[in-house]
Amino acid sequence: MNWKEYIVSDPAVLAGKPVIKGTRLSIEFIVGRLANGWSESEVLENYPSLDKPSLQAVHAYTYDLLHDLL
Repeated sequence: MNWKEYIVSDPAVLAGKPVIKGTRLSIEFIVGRLANGWSESEVLENYPSLDKPSLQAVHAYTYDLLHDLL
């Protein structure tokens, strides 16, 4: 999964926080929902601008960040 196809950072959008391309949904926001017990289905139902590959990109992005820290 190449998360770079789905996640972008633009200083003009949410002060440069990484977001799902074409949305104002930050990776931090999505991970926060998942960390608070939301299922992927709940995230997709509540944010119809997202799709399954976008959520997979969030996981891949998070993995890469953690992998780089270790």
